[in-house]
Amino acid sequence: MTSGRPLPDDYAALLTDLKGQIRGAQVRAALAVNRELLGLYWRIGQAIVQRQAQRGWGAKVIDQLSRDLKAEFPELKGFSPTNLKYMRSFAEAYPDYGDGQQPVDQLPWGHLVSLLTSVKDPATREWYARATLQHGWSRNVLVHQIDSRLHERQGQASTTFDRTLPAAQSELATQLLKDPYTFDFLSLGTEAHERDLERGLLAHLRDFMLELGVGFAFVGSQHHLEVGGEDFYLDLLFYHVKLRCYVIIDLKIGDFRPEYVGKMNFYLAVADDLLRHPDDAPSIGLLLCRTQNKVVAEYALRGVNRPLGISSYQLAQALPQELAGQLPSVEALEAELEGIGEG
Repeated sequence: MTSGRPLPDDYAALLTDLKGQIRGAQVRAALAVNRELLGLYWRIGQAIVQRQAQRGWGAKVIDQLSRDLKAEFPELKGFSPTNLKYMRSFAEAYPDYGDGQQPVDQLPWGHLVSLLTSVKDPATREWYARATLQHGWSRNVLVHQIDSRLHERQGQASTTFDRTLPAAQSELATQLLKDPYTFDFLSLGTEAHERDLERGLLAHLRDFMLELGVGFAFVGSQHHLEVGGEDFYLDLLFYHVKLRCYVIIDLKIGDFRPEYVGKMNFYLAVADDLLRHPDDAPSIGLLLCRTQNKVVAEYALRGVNRPLGISSYQLAQALPQELAGQLPSVEALEAELEGIGEG
């Protein structure tokens, strides 16, 4: 409750400033607690590494150490034999961890365990650690990106960005695109058409957005544009909140063809006139084809003065036709399981 007196004119600004300071302090406190925990885990891991090297400690000693630590600190979690082995791996992977701040300082322990168990190359592990901090990935998203080998695909699309966008935007746009995109949640037959691919991606929109990456906001599919009394439709339309521009995706079920570039160039010109806000950056086009010949793509992009990229995509492997008919149906499996339960 407030008194009948009106609040000072600068009260709202003060409240906003204090809220920001409190949130900042909460974040710094959480990071400090996390760094302290990681420091403890590293020191425990280092002690185990040193004694295993100097005195030949084995797995039985780690099991005993786990029991003793849990008995002494029953209120604390994290001293299981498995977690102690992760601490050892942490110390082995980062022998100089205590020398200064590193990206892993800001990662939760679960994220770090995923990196230690899934990424053996130190430089690649560093890449994923920095990307996690930059994009705020959850542990599940991090694991997905590692499994899909994102570090090998990001920034590999054929584009015109270097000559059609300002340097800072060009670098960001280049890193946003991948080649190939992995749609392992989608399987299409050999007779599929572009609309089948589009429907499949929309049916798995959450997985599709995850593969596209952070910052994409879905606007719509088959977005209508009217030009000179004729109707045209964009397969997929997005808006990217960091680039502050529209992103048009044109889906192709087959190989890349040079003539696709002219059509996308047309779409971008129209979108910039009809959709783009004065404060928006130029719209970006992405041609997604089943395969692409890099040499042909580079030639096709020569002379194009709009930001456009070409990438390929991979689908889940469909079962060979001769095997598909030999697999039992869901109903048959359920009937068989019921028979087992009755036996």
